[in-house]
Amino acid sequence: MTTIPEGYVSALSLYDTQKAIGLIKNVFQVKLCAALHLKRVTAPLFVDPATGLNDDLNGVERPVGFDIPAVGIDGQVVHSLAKWKRLALKDYGFYVGNGLVTDMNAIRRDEELDNLHSVYVDQWDWEKVIDSESRNIGFLRETVARIVSAICGTLDELQWQLPDLPTDLCREVTFITAQGLEDMWPELSPKEREQRFTREHKTVFIEGIGGRLKSGAPHDGRAPDYDDWELNGDLLFWHEPLGCVLEISSMGIRVDAESLSRQLKESGCESRRELPFHKLLLDGGLPLTIGGGIGQSRLCMLLLGKAHIGEVQASLWDGETREKCRAAGVVLL
Repeated sequence: MTTIPEGYVSALSLYDTQKAIGLIKNVFQVKLCAALHLKRVTAPLFVDPATGLNDDLNGVERPVGFDIPAVGIDGQVVHSLAKWKRLALKDYGFYVGNGLVTDMNAIRRDEELDNLHSVYVDQWDWEKVIDSESRNIGFLRETVARIVSAICGTLDELQWQLPDLPTDLCREVTFITAQGLEDMWPELSPKEREQRFTREHKTVFIEGIGGRLKSGAPHDGRAPDYDDWELNGDLLFWHEPLGCVLEISSMGIRVDAESLSRQLKESGCESRRELPFHKLLLDGGLPLTIGGGIGQSRLCMLLLGKAHIGEVQASLWDGETREKCRAAGVVLL
């Protein structure tokens, strides 16, 4: 449900907002590539579902599919490119320490709409080849810190060109595990724990998402076949205009054959072993990688201090959302 804070006024005009969105998308990609040694590539909007390349997210979202008579198969709009990127690294011959970044556009028709969620998803999907020695929590944290530095550096350049922009970010990341949050506040829901912790620490990375906690439930859902649930996490920022957590990135060190096998069994998805992507991974045919997605509209919301994601992207909205935004003077693109 959409809620516009009382007294909210955008810090930027519609024209300056469009200018700032362009700046953010250009500047951040350059900084991200420099920070993580990435090269831009072109990615698909849709894939053949029989390949097993589509991301199943939490396992309940329905992908958008359509028939392609000229090809003789159905196409499926990607949910994300988590698996495709890893295969692309192999096909393109990337080597350890280098990776790719691409624009990912998706349609998530089952998304519940509110200030932060839209049926249209746009993000920078990135993936990088690593060696076995880098499959550890220290390397994951170092990568997170580099991404946060790129985000804050983008804000610096943005405020140089738009000096009236009041956004302020905490540049130091506080790391905590999902189990650590549950131990601190077992009586709260996972989202309530995120809210309380991020309100205090401002820039937070929550580690270990997907596997069951001591309570018997996971902190949040994760597909079993891309992130290693022990070496992944979510990057969160405190968003002052809305007084809430804003998740900017879900990322992690990807499964190897051992963790894939374990997670497929734990999640009851062992039938996926026969899919081409999964067979290749289990047979050691794919490189070890780390990767994630960074929300483009989410990042624009954060850096520009916007109250609704529709202020920085063009999508479809229900009548109630349109009316609330109109009454509050919020312009939906």
